[in-house]
Amino acid sequence: MIGSYDVMKALAVLAIEKTLLDIGKPVYDEVIDRLNKKYNCYIPDCFEKPEYLKAVLKELYGESYDEIISSIQKELDEFVYKKRIEEFLHVLL
Repeated sequence: MIGSYDVMKALAVLAIEKTLLDIGKPVYDEVIDRLNKKYNCYIPDCFEKPEYLKAVLKELYGESYDEIISSIQKELDEFVYKKRIEEFLHVLL
């Protein structure tokens, strides 16, 4: 049975992937590569460890990472009332 946590994680993963792919496949690939090399993790792991995603985006894109985070936040806006999504976004911001 799929629980609420799994749904929230899936929504966050989709928001991250959509945002990165909207920017471009090379950006998506670079973020995945850096997450793997630096933290031995992948995008789904970022739901539990959003600080990894934040660090990688800051490292790769400097101040522009704010725009990427804003895009992820927009994708999740309608679910921000869910505590787990709110916590995820809070760490990213």
